[in-house]
Amino acid sequence: QIQLVEPGGGSVQAGGSLRLSCVASGFTYDDVCMTWFRQFPGKDREGVASIRGDGNLSYAPSVKDRFTVSKDGAKHSLLLQMNNLRPEDTAMYYCAAESRIPCTVAPGWRLSSHLYNYWGQGTQVTVSS
Repeated sequence: QIQLVEPGGGSVQAGGSLRLSCVASGFTYDDVCMTWFRQFPGKDREGVASIRGDGNLSYAPSVKDRFTVSKDGAKHSLLLQMNNLRPEDTAMYYCAAESRIPCTVAPGWRLSSHLYNYWGQGTQVTVSS
């Protein structure tokens, strides 16, 4: 059974940093696309960062050079290091996994949440000004 569990987000002031984690189980870690999405109130989930099974990375333009997605193989976790956070980064963040899909959050694929069947429960990130 595939499970994705997100231990927790947090609150930080603008300019600060947070690291999100997503513990994965029930699938072969290197065979799937894993992506971080975020959702603003009243909006669809949008892709933030993805990492393909072979390690290829993709970032939304709004977070490129500030966020870093990676995998911790030893802990079977997906990570999102978020630096220089801004108030507009405040949202619910979700990890997702799926196989045999385009693994990208490039423009044109930003609203691709419908392609994913496996989701974490979501974690709140709040950035105050």
